[in-house]
Amino acid sequence: MNLSIIIPCYNESDNIANLRRQITPTVTSLAETRTVELILVDDGSQDGTWETLHQTFPDGEPYPAEVRFERHPTNLGLGAAIRTGFREARGDLVLTTDSDGTYRFETIPALLSTLTPEKDLVTASPYHPQGSVDGVPPYRLLLSKGSSLLYRILLNWKIYTYTALFRVYRRKVVESVPFESNGYLAGTEILVNSLLMGFQVAEYPAVLHSRVVGVSKARLVRTIRAHLRFQSKLLLHQLGIRPMFSAAQPKSKP
Repeated sequence: MNLSIIIPCYNESDNIANLRRQITPTVTSLAETRTVELILVDDGSQDGTWETLHQTFPDGEPYPAEVRFERHPTNLGLGAAIRTGFREARGDLVLTTDSDGTYRFETIPALLSTLTPEKDLVTASPYHPQGSVDGVPPYRLLLSKGSSLLYRILLNWKIYTYTALFRVYRRKVVESVPFESNGYLAGTEILVNSLLMGFQVAEYPAVLHSRVVGVSKARLVRTIRAHLRFQSKLLLHQLGIRPMFSAAQPKSKP
């Protein structure tokens, strides 16, 4: 199947060369059996990321995948970058991944192989019993693992990790699952709403690594507040007090 790989970038100028070096062998291998497009979304960077992307992936240069660029004039957030990537993606399968390689790009084929015919999406899961964490700062683990635990209690105990961006979706998921967040909550919101709509989810036990180049752009307090608001909304939905989706949004799998 055709594959779209979406990579959001925000103030990643120092990391773009490393991104190309690490992802190209995997893209080359994938392109032997399918058509691959690489969608690089610059989310309003202020450090020259847009120019660096074009310099690192120059037009007209032979590359195993079609490279496409999207740009937000201002910083809108990770969720907005995902939304732009989803809108532009043309693949039957749509993969999202971090630009910093905290989930190693060479594990993309293993992630894809976990998407068996009966599954609709696969999410990376460092908190799975067979997953692991390597050098990630304790505060990030506290936020991510703590949030995932609450979602397990509120929704589905069998899913261990709700916060990973490293995922592959079938096109029908991308086209039908609504999400409102423009920030870091978006990945969790997509997964939660996919489960509520009846889509079948698998986990790929992954290793979450610490960032090597640059610094994380996540805003801790803002992200915690977003998760707490969304968890409150989910709780009210589970208690039958409040619908999860508005009247204009789909409520069941098409």
